[in-house]
Parts: sequence; structure tokens; C-alpha cells
Amino acid sequence: MALVVAQEVPTSSSMAVPHGPAGVGEARHRMREQLRSGGVSDAVIDDAVLILSELLSNACKHGRPLGDALAGDGDVRAAWRVDLSGRLTVEVTDGGGPTRPAPATPSVTAHGGRGLNIITALADDWGVRDDARGEVTVWVVVHEDVHDPDAGLRRDDFATRVTTPTVSRIPAMPGLGFTDPFDDLG
Repeated sequence: MALVVAQEVPTSSSMAVPHGPAGVGEARHRMREQLRSGGVSDAVIDDAVLILSELLSNACKHGRPLGDALAGDGDVRAAWRVDLSGRLTVEVTDGGGPTRPAPATPSVTAHGGRGLNIITALADDWGVRDDARGEVTVWVVVHEDVHDPDAGLRRDDFATRVTTPTVSRIPAMPGLGFTDPFDDLG
């Protein structure tokens, strides 16, 4: 008698996404459906979809399309997979750009610059891989084991990991009189 062990088939996908906002929604929708049908918890899926959105936005804003296409005319590549051990990895590949992906320290009033900080807070790991053709892939391990019952549940320190940068105080300097012009307004 043969013993058959059932294993869940890894969930994976790779797709070309237009270099621009047009294909981001389709990629998110496809990821959500595939991960859900693969038995991944909603909390992990929510994190993965947010991470995919951030990576695609960064690729379209800071990277060139793949190949020889002009900005806005080509594609970037989005991929995700759950391997046999349950690790969920998301990758976005673009044609490279003038800067390297790195977390920023945006001002409190900045309209952007927080994407990689959000990814760092949500993910177990992330990094950047270059290839010989000049393509750049940003990869993110969303969770080490999506089959863990606690996978994707917010950690207690989540709020402290996603914070605005501190603004240093201007030291008081005698004789500068910053408040003097405002004294007459009261």
C-alpha cells in the first residue's frame, strides 16, 4: 500500500504590469484572489497587497520600464510565490533608475517617501537584486510562514516601527529674538 501525503501546491504568479498606475489594481486583484485560493490568511494577504502596491508605485516613479521602452510605454514585472515551507515572497522588477531603493526620512508634511518604511514595518525581510542587463528587483519576504495561525497579525510594536521622523528642536540662542515680532500681536 502506498502512502500519499497531500501537500498544498505553492501559489505563485508573475505578470507584466504597465509602467504607470494603470495595472496596479489588476495586479492587486490577481494577487488577492490567488493567495486567498491558496489558503493564505486575510491579514497576510492585506499586508502583501499593500507591499505590492508600494513596490509597483516605486518602480513606476523611480525606475524605467523593462527593455528599451520609454517611461509610460513599457512594463515592469510583478511576481509573488508561497514556497513549500510557507514563505510568501513578493518581487517587482523594473529597468533600473538613477537612484537605489532605500528608506527615506520624509518631512512631516511630505506627500511621499514612506513606502519602504511601511514595507520594513510590515515585512520579515526585504532587499534589492541587480542583474547584468541593468534590471533591478526589489524583493520582500512578507511572512516566513503563512500557515502559522498568527501570520499577519499586527505585532504590538507595529505603531512604533511606522513613525514619522523626529524633528530636532532649534536650540534657544540669546539675541535672536524669534518671538519679538509676535509679541505685538497678542
